[in-house]
Amino acid sequence: MNAQKQDHPLPDFSHSVLPVVNKTVFRMGVAGNYGIDSDDVRLAADNGANYWVWGQSFGHVTDGIREVIRTDREKHVVAMLGWGYFGWQMRRSVEGALRKLGTDYLDVFKLGWLGKTSIYSRGIVDTLLKLKEEGKIRSIGVSIHDRKRAGRLAADSEIDLLMIRYNARNTGAEEDIFPFLSVRNPAVVSYTALAWGMLLKPIKDNMMPPWPGRDDLNVPPLTPELCYRFVLNNQNVHVVLTAPRNREQLVNNLDAVRQGALDPDELNWIRQYGALVPRVTI
Repeated sequence: MNAQKQDHPLPDFSHSVLPVVNKTVFRMGVAGNYGIDSDDVRLAADNGANYWVWGQSFGHVTDGIREVIRTDREKHVVAMLGWGYFGWQMRRSVEGALRKLGTDYLDVFKLGWLGKTSIYSRGIVDTLLKLKEEGKIRSIGVSIHDRKRAGRLAADSEIDLLMIRYNARNTGAEEDIFPFLSVRNPAVVSYTALAWGMLLKPIKDNMMPPWPGRDDLNVPPLTPELCYRFVLNNQNVHVVLTAPRNREQLVNNLDAVRQGALDPDELNWIRQYGALVPRVTI
């Protein structure tokens, strides 16, 4: 599968259906691990957001998520990001989250930063499959930086959802992960759309041609809006995550999705620019 083919937008740019979870989601998920609080979660829900990333340290958004999912649980996707090396840790994390969020199930339990803060062992997998059988989780996910391993998991594993890095500077998923998705059709959630802010910073001796089409757009560097739209132009990505530091960023980022797909000239410009930005290794 080549990059050009992957860049064709989805028929409905703003929404997708998550495999396995089988729910329609707004294609920007909200993670509350930075500056937003429960009031911001409520605002995001009023603006169509319905994919929520939650973890044990996300206490300042817990009340907001609990409230927005209470009225129509089947409308929302709650994805827990957890860590651990033993099956009992997974069960304890899931059951604790259910109590805190006031829900009977999590749509996704994600093993956080696979290979670093969590592992993919037979014991953990069996525990997660049992929790799935019990209806306490509906799907098994991982966040993972190792693209080659993610490609293998996409093709052959019990993983239902991959949370991966993908942005205009880090496009390696197009070779290492996306070609293997058709084997089992796991969901793909992308984070680091801004490349940790690197795409928003001017680069020295920039020689890019003018931005195509809009004279009023002051680029380079890229804007957050363009970064998120670039990611979502890839039809393999079901959801892009945002972790805004404040309400203004949250609202602007949600609005970016509604601006729709980029055209081929815009995509090519962003790709060229992304290739010039210094690589970040994490």
